[in-house]
Amino acid sequence: MTNRPTRRQLLGWGVAGVASGVAGCSQAPSNQTTASTSAAGTQPPDNGSAETPESTPLETVALETLATGFDAPVAIEFTTDGERAYIADQVGRIAVYESGSLRDEPALDLGDSVEFGGEKGLLGLALHPDFAENRRLYVRYSAPRRSGTPSNYSHTFVLAEFRATDDGRRIARDSERTILEIPQPQGNHNAGDVAFGPDGYLYVAVGDGGAGGDQGNGHVSDWYDAVGGGNGQDVTENLLGSILRLDVDGRDGDRPYAIPEDNPLVGQDGLDEHYAWGFRNPWRFSFDEDSLLVGDVGQNEYEEIDRVERGGNYGWNVREGAHCYGASECPSETPDDVRGGEPLVDPVVEYPHSGDGVSGISVIGGYVYRGAELAGGQGTYLFGDLQLRGRLFAATPAPDGSQSQWSTRVVDIAEGDSETLDQLLSFGRDPTGELYVLGVGPEGGGVHRLVSA
Repeated sequence: MTNRPTRRQLLGWGVAGVASGVAGCSQAPSNQTTASTSAAGTQPPDNGSAETPESTPLETVALETLATGFDAPVAIEFTTDGERAYIADQVGRIAVYESGSLRDEPALDLGDSVEFGGEKGLLGLALHPDFAENRRLYVRYSAPRRSGTPSNYSHTFVLAEFRATDDGRRIARDSERTILEIPQPQGNHNAGDVAFGPDGYLYVAVGDGGAGGDQGNGHVSDWYDAVGGGNGQDVTENLLGSILRLDVDGRDGDRPYAIPEDNPLVGQDGLDEHYAWGFRNPWRFSFDEDSLLVGDVGQNEYEEIDRVERGGNYGWNVREGAHCYGASECPSETPDDVRGGEPLVDPVVEYPHSGDGVSGISVIGGYVYRGAELAGGQGTYLFGDLQLRGRLFAATPAPDGSQSQWSTRVVDIAEGDSETLDQLLSFGRDPTGELYVLGVGPEGGGVHRLVSA
């Protein structure tokens, strides 16, 4: 167990640790500070996924503050009726927002179980699709090394189930049921997002294990010899560098979950939990109906958004975005003897660490907008970068629904609101399709609704 830092300590070094951790090994210019949560249990309104943005695109948004007083808010989850929201703070607390304000006492305090610092902490939260009836929710956090985690590893990844009280205002601490534990070699690249897909299964984002380049302690060898490592291209030795897909309503032998029968490696060479692989640090992801959109934090040069499909390989550490990593030339697919020569899928959005326009140091995955407040935003994927600089980003999905590159542009945060947040940590979406940004500013951590400027 680690001692909880003060707010002053967090803002002085903890959030900078979040920043450097989310960005991993990115090298930012000296004037930069180095550095997506699906509304699980809710379904966005059926505005039609084929709907295209209006002729006048969204150019500016304003921020309407929902709640403040957090250290580093990383997730917000709404009940399906929209009457209550649960907000996860990275230091280990889950707060309840209802009737226009935060309740004084947290619904759950995991401070005695969470190892906090840098990218470690309480990182993900998802409500079961039937939360209104079964009161089950799922929490992803970093714990001190548990049994089965090597002594030279950093910590243990924990995915756990809890139950809320009937009134929804408390989460029973003694209701914890561990679903999954994964040994984590280093303290960074933890990813951490969890969300239920439209199929009712729980999707879990797992980083490559940390350090840099998917190399070093805890990073296994793979089929690609030009760059040492790594976990992103391996599906047999561990669950790192992947998106997992679990049936938390079932049981499989001694495992406290079941494997969906159509997971891509069932009956194949590999661990059955894998849904897609080739990721470095998939910090935040979201669903838009049946599309899974993952923001994967880059290494030194490029950030990416991936449109993830079952069994897809998204390239790390052979490729960073659509570019070769660590080599002047690289393949665009695996060898024939590695799962039949699967393609390394390029991102639908890529942006550089330098230059004007859409650029930054650490991507924060967002959502396709399905609300009514932001004129010109309907059908647009809104996302951002940890280094906020008074702006968000918008991407227009390819009209044919393909893996083609999406066009991107900057969306400014209105003057007067642009100084509210210095660092963007996450997005959220309510049952009506409206979006929220979570981050840290001069006054600490807060949650803010995106509204028309």
